[in-house]
Amino acid sequence: MLRHALKYFNHSGVELLSDETLFREVDEEVRREELENIWNKYGSWFMALCLGIIVAVAGIKGWQYYQKTQAEAGGKAYFDAVEKLKTDKAANADEVFAKIVQNHAGFGSLARLQMAAAKAKSGKIADAVLAYDAIAADTSVDIPLRQLADIKAAYLLADTTGLEQLKKRLAPYSDAHSPWRNAAREILAIGAYRASDYPQAAQQLQDILADIQASPAARQRATMFLAILTPRLKAKGKSN
Repeated sequence: MLRHALKYFNHSGVELLSDETLFREVDEEVRREELENIWNKYGSWFMALCLGIIVAVAGIKGWQYYQKTQAEAGGKAYFDAVEKLKTDKAANADEVFAKIVQNHAGFGSLARLQMAAAKAKSGKIADAVLAYDAIAADTSVDIPLRQLADIKAAYLLADTTGLEQLKKRLAPYSDAHSPWRNAAREILAIGAYRASDYPQAAQQLQDILADIQASPAARQRATMFLAILTPRLKAKGKSN
């Protein structure tokens, strides 16, 4: 500290700078020495903390990159498999998609849906329903895909299952706010038609047409179905 004080006096003892400047310089020196003491005491901890943060950030970024590359690889494998089934009629869907289920968890649920659809396409309806039901019951699968599997199974059962059973299966989707409500209505219309309950079938179809959020495809199918249903409704009315 003395060396700083001496800077303010010449050899004759005459003050060169004001007291205010002197105090400021001394204060800065004190602060510098305090910082040096703090650094000497805690510097190693601070460096360790910084290093830990850097390692953590690098780990997170590395994991995100790994997930991204895995998702890209899974997506490519999935769409390549779909194309293979389109072009190679002899390809076994179970074998093609089983590899994706095993190696690419992110696309595994989609692959399972494709496997179930392939079973249905080949006429193995009971096996396809079992496959869809297994997906719908799997809590590790995203909820929208579980619901889709449930709806797909109900479509396959519409021609062979009693109307009351269909209603019970589709009860979770019959709510006016369910995004699957029109699919449920269409399935119930098929079930009602098969049970010769034409008024109920017509009501389900009219509910689809009255729904402003119904898709154009759903509206088109409902319109065509009603065209087929109307003569039967008239005939039944005359017989009554």
